[in-house]
Amino acid sequence: MTLTPELQVVLFKPQGSIDLQNGMSLSQQMSEITPQPHQLWVVDLASVDFMDSSGLVSLVKGLTSARQNGCRLVLCNVQTPVRLVLELTQLDSVFEIFDTYEDIFSVVDNEQVSLAN
Repeated sequence: MTLTPELQVVLFKPQGSIDLQNGMSLSQQMSEITPQPHQLWVVDLASVDFMDSSGLVSLVKGLTSARQNGCRLVLCNVQTPVRLVLELTQLDSVFEIFDTYEDIFSVVDNEQVSLAN
C-alpha cells in the first residue's frame, strides 16, 4: 500500500473486555467510518484486558473493510492476554502489531521516505 503525506489517521480506543457486546460496539464504530485510500486505521488496545472470539470477529471485519477500500489497519499497545489470543489464533501474523502508538509513525514515516526515493 502506498502512503502519502495526505495520510489521515482514524483512531479506535476500545476499553475493558471486547466480548460480544463490546465487539458489536467496536464493529458499529468501524462501520460508521467510510474507509478512504490514504487512511490509517489504528486500534489502540492499551485499555483492553480481555478479548474473546466476538472481539476477534470485529477486528477481522474492520481489517477486511479497510483493505477492500485501500486503507491500512494496525493494532498497537496490545496487552498480554489479548496478544495471547491473537497468537493462539495465528492472527498475529495477519495484523500489523506495534508496541506503541508512536512506533506506528516511525515505521510509516520510514516507508514514506523509501517510497519517495
